[in-house]
Amino acid sequence: MRASRPTMTDVAKAAGVSQTTVSFVLNNRADANIPQETRARIHKAVADLGYRENAMAQALRLGKSNLIGLVTDEVATTPYAGLIIRGAQDAAWKYNRILTLVNTDCRADLESKAVEALLKHQVEGLMFATMYHHEISLPAGLGDIPVALVNCFDAGALVPSVVPDEVRGGYDATRYLIEHGHRDIGFLNKSDRIPAAAGRFEGYRLAMEEASLPVRDDRVLRLVGEQEAGFQGALQLMQQPDPPTALFCFNDRVAMGAYMALQRLGLHVPDDVSIIGFDNQEVIAAHLLPGLTTMQLPHYEMGCWGVDRLLGDAPASGNRVLLPCPLVERGSVAAPAR
Repeated sequence: MRASRPTMTDVAKAAGVSQTTVSFVLNNRADANIPQETRARIHKAVADLGYRENAMAQALRLGKSNLIGLVTDEVATTPYAGLIIRGAQDAAWKYNRILTLVNTDCRADLESKAVEALLKHQVEGLMFATMYHHEISLPAGLGDIPVALVNCFDAGALVPSVVPDEVRGGYDATRYLIEHGHRDIGFLNKSDRIPAAAGRFEGYRLAMEEASLPVRDDRVLRLVGEQEAGFQGALQLMQQPDPPTALFCFNDRVAMGAYMALQRLGLHVPDDVSIIGFDNQEVIAAHLLPGLTTMQLPHYEMGCWGVDRLLGDAPASGNRVLLPCPLVERGSVAAPAR
């Protein structure tokens, strides 16, 4: 039979003091004039008995729990977006806070229940994080608790949020190909109406126009799907009479399909065609042959920012922060062969 948990009464009895004195010492009451020797006896009794105060009761009494709530759609089940969780957890430890995570599998009913449960546990702030960059609707009943959005934003931009700088990422990816001598660059984009597709295309357009290169309609494809779409899209571009010398792919899965298409055509990366991706999904990008040069989504940094924003260290200016997408160089880009 398991022994019962020690209580504050047990601590008081072992230390030879009142429960009130124990409470004052454990809660570091500055106005309590308690001798150091008495404090030492109480802490020794706590250690000897293995006493731990009920966290829920402490949260209710103090009005805070040292918990940060993180509500996600699918982030916890996605290997590369999971860096959001790691960043948030590392930042929470910096503040001596615990990160409490709920993954809702994109179910609105679970999201509402998760928020209600976290609020009952007196979390000090709530973060909402999504697997991909898009607009979300916040659940009702949040009250005045601090909220931060990670990899997403609300319609009115009323809540502080952090997202990738998609335009700059698209610009930097295209500019990298231009700096390697490419003047004819195809873009395998997605047809989805999402910020990433619009932003990356805008960055591509800006880089091409800055270099006085034409943005040709026949060089920009808007795909439905990822790997298979990348395969078919690359076949379409590379079978044109005068094909591009480089391909900018919306993400690494599209790039993987493009690799397969080039192999089918007897072409080699980067000797015949250079390819650059986006996202840096390492399970793909690092293991293609050659390794895929790609743009890194700042998942870890966004997770850190979310906690910093809740607890006061992140800049408060502006409600939407854009974080850069660093270039990860591998072996898929070289000077054009022709």
